[in-house]
Amino acid sequence: MSQWTPHDEDFEQRVRDSFARQKIMATLGARIAQVAPGEVAIDLPFSEQLAQQHGFFHGGVLSTIADSAGGYAAYSLFSPEASVMTVEFKINFLSPADGEALRALGRVIKPGRRLTICDVEVYASKAGRESLCAKMQQTMMCIEGHPGIHRAG
Repeated sequence: MSQWTPHDEDFEQRVRDSFARQKIMATLGARIAQVAPGEVAIDLPFSEQLAQQHGFFHGGVLSTIADSAGGYAAYSLFSPEASVMTVEFKINFLSPADGEALRALGRVIKPGRRLTICDVEVYASKAGRESLCAKMQQTMMCIEGHPGIHRAG
C-alpha cells in the first residue's frame, strides 16, 4: 500500500494516457503492469532486437524503462495541470539482464513541489526467478501549467 496521496482521483488514467503517448515504450514493447500513488511498474518481454552483443538486455533498454517507471511514479502524484521531465539519474548495473522479461519498479522516495526523488529497481525474470539487475536513483521535475507538453510536428 502506498504512503502517498495523489492530487486527483484520475491519476491512474492520466499516467496510462501519458504512457500511451510515449512512442519509445511501444517501440520497445513495454507496458504498464501496475500504477499506484507514487509507484509504477513497467514490464518488458525479451526480444533479440533489445539485446546487446552477449545476448542480454542492453543497458540502454534497462535505463529507458527505469527512467519511465520512476518518472511515472512521480507523475502519479502531480496535479492534472502538470507535466513531468527527468532532471537527472544515476543507474548501477548489478548483474547481466539475462531473462525472458524485465520489470522496472519505480517508487517515490520524497515528493516535492518542484523536484521529486525516486528509487527504481529493475528485475530480470528467468525460469520463474527474478534477480535484481539494476538500481537507479532519479530526480524528476514537476512542470506546472503544462499538462501535456507536445513537440510540434
